[in-house]
Amino acid sequence: MPQNGSLGEQYAAQALQKKGYRIADMNFRCRYGEIDIIAEKDGYIAFVEVKTRAANSLYSPAEAVTASKQRKIITTAQHYLLQSQSKLQPRFDVFEVVTASKNDFRVIKSEHIENAFGA
Repeated sequence: MPQNGSLGEQYAAQALQKKGYRIADMNFRCRYGEIDIIAEKDGYIAFVEVKTRAANSLYSPAEAVTASKQRKIITTAQHYLLQSQSKLQPRFDVFEVVTASKNDFRVIKSEHIENAFGA
């Protein structure tokens, strides 16, 4: 589902901008992994994992962000923060995009889950 994934990322970026976020980077890659969206707002730098699934999927998009995936994102974010020297408070978010079906990218539901990794 690479095409739906990238479309989901574009949808999420636009939705975050409408909520007042500044997109600092997209698809940041390093040897540790990739972060879909890096956005800033209200003193936070949000590392956003975007998950796109069809409505008839067996599990929610957020459930695809496993503990292993979270560790990769955290390590990648640490690398980004060392490079950028950002003074903002880091946070890890998940942006869910649910489409009508696997071949029909009409977004029927989306949710931005702030601080999704918990503590």
